[in-house]
Amino acid sequence: MRQPMNDRFVAGTVLTLAALRTAAAFALPYGEASSPFALRGGGALDATVEGTTTSTDAGSYLSDVPLGPPDAILGIAENFKKCDDPSKVNVCVGAYRDSDGKPWVLPSVREAERRMLDDPTSNKEYAAIAGDTSYVNLALRFAYGRDVPMENVAGVQSLSGTGACRIGGEFFGRFLPEGTAIYIPTPTWGNHFKIFEEAGLATRTYRYYSRETNGLDYEGLMEDLGKAPKGSVILLHACAHNPTGCDPTLDQWKAISDLIKDRGHRVFFDSAYQGFASGDAEADAAALRLFVSEGHNVALAQSFAKNFGLYGERCGTFSVVTNSPDERERVMSQLKLIIRPMYSNPPVHGSSIVRTVLSDEDLTAQYYDECKSMARRIGSMRSLLVQKLAEAGSKHDWSHVSEQIGMFAFTGMDADMCDRLTNEYYIFLTRDGRISLAGLNDGNVEYVAGAIHAVTDGKSIIPPIED
Repeated sequence: MRQPMNDRFVAGTVLTLAALRTAAAFALPYGEASSPFALRGGGALDATVEGTTTSTDAGSYLSDVPLGPPDAILGIAENFKKCDDPSKVNVCVGAYRDSDGKPWVLPSVREAERRMLDDPTSNKEYAAIAGDTSYVNLALRFAYGRDVPMENVAGVQSLSGTGACRIGGEFFGRFLPEGTAIYIPTPTWGNHFKIFEEAGLATRTYRYYSRETNGLDYEGLMEDLGKAPKGSVILLHACAHNPTGCDPTLDQWKAISDLIKDRGHRVFFDSAYQGFASGDAEADAAALRLFVSEGHNVALAQSFAKNFGLYGERCGTFSVVTNSPDERERVMSQLKLIIRPMYSNPPVHGSSIVRTVLSDEDLTAQYYDECKSMARRIGSMRSLLVQKLAEAGSKHDWSHVSEQIGMFAFTGMDADMCDRLTNEYYIFLTRDGRISLAGLNDGNVEYVAGAIHAVTDGKSIIPPIED
């Protein structure tokens, strides 16, 4: 078991100027200048401690701080904003846009906010460390189903899916044997590796997408999970796999569940698109609920960014299915110990929106219809893109795009093709060939299809998958 962070020795403590002044005030009587914390004329502090050198000149270390690379996705979005070409198209960031290319706040979300504003009992007090209990319970039932035994589910509010993954990584790192690795599909959301490595976990990969078939590499997946050391953590995308949009069938999920159980692996689901994938939140939860029904102690990172359109609210949950109320209580205590020094407690606005919607029968029904409409528009853009590619003269088989699900199309274009799309046509996308279909609409899909045809004509489209 990895030693908890608060029990580890932390070196390199930096004393602030204010702290040193306070230390000086209490170190010696006034006028005594022999203290290592001596005040110079004008009140400046000369802090010289044996074996150390302290300087008030911040540039002594800040000048050596290297420039970090831009984020692979958010950096592209910034470049899109700076571009002044009128034909520019952003198909990079995974955020929903309406048919006019504008962000869309769900009407059910607007109504929830109106009710919250009119509620005289609402306030801006701190949430508990674990978050809003009512919200967490509603969110977990949304994911696991109404019949889930809540007395056995340890759940906390998180800073969207990213925060949930980080809490989960910390939890596994503390309570699984030293050296336990988390196996991540290739390809995957680019932030997964960074999150789990920062949490101290070793990261490994398993095959997920086939370059030869432009589809799920089911045989490779099963072989790799079968060879992973017993007790490994297996990261699974609950639905609408990012970036491929390619999910196992329910029969394949059943076989994956059996293999994981046989190997004694731990399951960690990342659910970012429930309801957004097919338009049916119940259907999109099928894999997660299957694993729970088969006895896995599932861990779940849940986000409401995509399916509720709450991108900026950082609203999610992290949960673990335990075996008993006593086990749940102990897990909850440790999750709180992880959260408290990390961010203390979560923001309340986004969670209050979700709670307001899911606790009202009429608003819930309205939300389900709105979620279905988003999925329907994404699906229509997927079909229209393939149609327009054919009309542009493309000879490639784009059926893999038609068969994918969710927000993205994993086209198979390589990095050079993507660079040409950006540099010559001002179409901004990630260099793995992933296109956010939410960025397409009737006004730009023909232009995008024509540009894709121009950069892929006569060339192979093979998904560039890097380990």
